[in-house]
Amino acid sequence: MIEPGGVDDPLADGFAAREPWAFEEAYRRFGPLLYSTAYNVLGNAEDAADCVHDALARVWRSSNAYTKARGAVRSFLTVCVRNEAISRTRSQARRTRLSERLAAEPQEYEELGAGDPIERDRLRAALSRLPPEQSEPLRLAYFQGKTHTEIAAELETPLGTIKSRIAQGLRKLGAALRDGEGPRRYE
Repeated sequence: MIEPGGVDDPLADGFAAREPWAFEEAYRRFGPLLYSTAYNVLGNAEDAADCVHDALARVWRSSNAYTKARGAVRSFLTVCVRNEAISRTRSQARRTRLSERLAAEPQEYEELGAGDPIERDRLRAALSRLPPEQSEPLRLAYFQGKTHTEIAAELETPLGTIKSRIAQGLRKLGAALRDGEGPRRYE
């Protein structure tokens, strides 16, 4: 008896030739098995479905992924899905470990990003001399960690304008700190 998707099956020939009907037929025949394989590794229905889709898409995009010499289509696809699921599990475990490690590290936020109190005071003074349309985006970007897009939305200002104001503000701050200027107001 020939195993469905076995090397003597027309499906194996079609799949090796990358014929669309063979891809559809392989998914129809083996979809439940592939899903079950992914689910057993991942333990989540949505992740398992995504895993099967991604593994099959990767196999199909790779022109030499399957040859009849690799054995039955069923076995080949099962191994591909299992490997994809294991890779996802390992990747998620790495992300979790990294997040836990980052969360465990003490948070050291230095006010205004300067460790030296004199420099911090100079920076604070220079920032206070900037016009509000430049100082506010800078405060949001550097002290609250917001993106330019988030700042534009919050201040209801076009993104290009926000980027220009931040650039202008940084140039003025740089000049003030470099020159050691006194408390004059920038315009």
